[in-house]
Amino acid sequence: MTPLRERRRADAAARRRRLRRRRILAVAALAAGVAGGVAVASAGSHHARTHGQAARIRIAPTVDVRPVRRVPRRLVALRPSAASRTATVPILMYHVLAPPPPGAPFPGLYVPAPEFAAQMRALARAGFHAVTLDQVRRAWLGLAGLPPSPIVLSFDNGYRTQYTVARPVLRRLHWVGDENLQLSGLPPSQGGLSAREVKALLAAGWELDTQGYSHADLPALDAASLAQQVDLGVRLIERRFGVRPHWFCYPSGRYDATVIAAVRAAGFVGATTVIPGWADRTDDPYRLPRLRVLGGTSPAALLELIRGSRGAPDPPPAY
Repeated sequence: MTPLRERRRADAAARRRRLRRRRILAVAALAAGVAGGVAVASAGSHHARTHGQAARIRIAPTVDVRPVRRVPRRLVALRPSAASRTATVPILMYHVLAPPPPGAPFPGLYVPAPEFAAQMRALARAGFHAVTLDQVRRAWLGLAGLPPSPIVLSFDNGYRTQYTVARPVLRRLHWVGDENLQLSGLPPSQGGLSAREVKALLAAGWELDTQGYSHADLPALDAASLAQQVDLGVRLIERRFGVRPHWFCYPSGRYDATVIAAVRAAGFVGATTVIPGWADRTDDPYRLPRLRVLGGTSPAALLELIRGSRGAPDPPPAY
């Protein structure tokens, strides 16, 4: 046999060996993937049964994965529907969940913990299910579904009782809240949320939105100060907590066309006011109504407040 033929036969044999190795590696990878999938599914099922939430799956650090807000299991499987796309949703507004201290300037903004718990139980008995604004928006866009009688529970400013009181009450109902965080002015020493507590709310499935950097009167600011107030709310939340807030909450409900333009320019998809009413997809997303819940509101009075505000006029162009 000539040297050329021997070389060709050797090359052909080498190619066959490489092909066999590739097939063996492919089969092994497929088997490992199937086994891994079964293991993950089994672990997830066990974890869901024992802890009531999906299993955590480690992802290779080379993959760029943005933080996501966890969604309660009851909402994960809901599919888009005509009812969800046209749903009208009441948005409740809470502040401090404790009795008002002596001399409090706004005692009505204090709802004692037992009162809040009784209100949540009444909402559940009435058939309501708490969701986030992001979930409502996805349903309005036809991208997801909503449970029957959805309601948004929003908490302003970042008071610590929203963690110590609201979080355990909502957790027992498998509900979530919407935290409108004020980035300054409420340190833990003054009854504000700590960074650890904000992260715990996120881990519980809450949505994190913002009132901007501080509780400023936005229509009274010049253009540069207004932009700073709004933009800082986005940048600091992204830096500290790894999520981007999608909704703005006007401090004290104060807004005008200039404020709305600044909020829109900062990338927010919408904003909430303090004007009573129910939100629906035909509303201006930057002027969504909310219902303020004051101290001394009985469960029956809260249900009547919700029912009675349906069909209220839309919020005005400025407030």
